[in-house]
Amino acid sequence: MDKWVTIGSGALTAAINPLGAELSSLKDAAGRELMTDADPGFWQGRAPILFPIVGRLNDDVLWVEDESYRMEKHGFARRSQFDLADVSASHAILRMTDTAETRDQYPFGFLLEIGFAIDGATLAMTAKIGNPGDDPLPASFGWHPAFAWPLPYGIARDAHRILFDAPEPDPVKGLNQDGLIADDRTTPVAGDTLMLADALFERDALIWNPVRSRGLRYGGPSGPQLDIAWDAPRLGIWTKPGARFVCVEPWHGIADSVGYQGAFADKPGVFSIPAGEMWSCEMRVTLTA
Repeated sequence: MDKWVTIGSGALTAAINPLGAELSSLKDAAGRELMTDADPGFWQGRAPILFPIVGRLNDDVLWVEDESYRMEKHGFARRSQFDLADVSASHAILRMTDTAETRDQYPFGFLLEIGFAIDGATLAMTAKIGNPGDDPLPASFGWHPAFAWPLPYGIARDAHRILFDAPEPDPVKGLNQDGLIADDRTTPVAGDTLMLADALFERDALIWNPVRSRGLRYGGPSGPQLDIAWDAPRLGIWTKPGARFVCVEPWHGIADSVGYQGAFADKPGVFSIPAGEMWSCEMRVTLTA
């Protein structure tokens, strides 16, 4: 395994694994870990990059011009080696491009660049997807960071909650046992507040499609908390009951609905990048006092 890349400020320190360009640790000034403990009894992921799909495809098949390509849940970026393109004390940029292996799953040329920058108590993560080809590039992208639940500030796990920056009264989407969008479920959000509890995740993730908010505050009713902001139209929140993490996942994409068999470019949640152009998005995490 390649050595993790470490960046920081006086308030935060982040470590990134070049395998998957995965944010693997985020610590406060006292060295307290703000991310998952990656307990193998639950889930060993930390913050996988979801590209070029978010979630699951029907039968794990991607269709392009009547040709089928096999791709596993969340795509291949999370298992791909990234090159370190730039690094300083407070920022790092990691990059991958298409290979013969990726084209066997996704028959397109692309550039994927993941940037990390710390300024004070804020970590900004930026994704850029470039299209070097002559035709539009269909893609999806998602963030999947797993934050410590509870945060390391002495507040009970069952007192942790999420405060959205807007009311979220709409139903949430539910997944079936195959990981496909299957039904609508009554929102567990009371106004703008989601009280976290294991029972919420007995049927997998909570999915807002769309999400009204563009930010939230996660943590206990007192002490340091995490302010999380995004520019994505969808949001997943997920854990495994009993685990010591909760994932906050802004998505530019979504799993297939049950029965969807159309072309990838026509799939809900897929965006198109014109030839020669670059698409970008951002997620920010701020530790508040």
